[in-house]
Amino acid sequence: MSGEPTVLFEVDGRVGRVTLNRPDVLNAINDQLPHDLAAAIQQANDDDAVHVIVLAGNGKAFCAGYDLTYYAEAASGDGNNVTQEMPWDPMQDYRFMKRNTELFMEVWRSYKPVICKVHGYALAGGSDIALCSDIVVMAETARIGYMPARVWGCPTTAMWVYRLGPERAKRMLFTGDKITGSEAKDIGLIYDAMPETELDETVEGLAERIAGVPKNQLMMQKLMINQALENMGLANTQMIATLFDGITRHSREGMNFKQRAEAVGWKQAVRERDLGTYDWTADRPINAPK
Repeated sequence: MSGEPTVLFEVDGRVGRVTLNRPDVLNAINDQLPHDLAAAIQQANDDDAVHVIVLAGNGKAFCAGYDLTYYAEAASGDGNNVTQEMPWDPMQDYRFMKRNTELFMEVWRSYKPVICKVHGYALAGGSDIALCSDIVVMAETARIGYMPARVWGCPTTAMWVYRLGPERAKRMLFTGDKITGSEAKDIGLIYDAMPETELDETVEGLAERIAGVPKNQLMMQKLMINQALENMGLANTQMIATLFDGITRHSREGMNFKQRAEAVGWKQAVRERDLGTYDWTADRPINAPK
């Protein structure tokens, strides 16, 4: 692959550092990043020196979600994998999105604990990655949310419900709202939040504390806890969520959102989606003349 790697990996004593590395686009997800993320997590697991992994993002944010300049703004049929010309093949869509979900879930399946450090944003697909981690620590002013729940997406890892329970997960996914790190801590979505100036020190202290535990002990505790969620039907929930994700993008409303992004640019289309100022069923601004 040419150019800078989308994910960096280095070993720092007993800590493996996995860093998303597309800072010019807020570490937005392209076709390559999920593969590089999974490879870095595997590299950390294969390194006998590593006891704990710190997952972070370069630049101004952890991850702002999928790269909508490519996936939403570019014309349909140009080779991107998330929107097909109609009629669409749901299984072709499922193969692509389930592959990405499985690559994100390498974080969940990692035998070594993963602490996710969030500054700036962990949005949409970026929240999927963060919430696959074992422990999420955010800056108080950082933002997390799954805005595509308003149109054009369903969180394929489904981690919102397993972290929040059904009612709070519904509140977040019925609105697509973004919340701060402080709010995320208060509702139990993440472990902790603090001023951004204290974020590095807090994460490093936690990583150091975990790194003093034998790797086999850490692995057993993680497997024991994870199996409880897996026995609650995590795999089936993710299958349904991934199928629904494809449907959201190929429904009438989803196709109208895609066409709107092509016409006015994804930033404007996302602004209209998030503010609720556009009727995606009728394909016109709300209260516009019929």
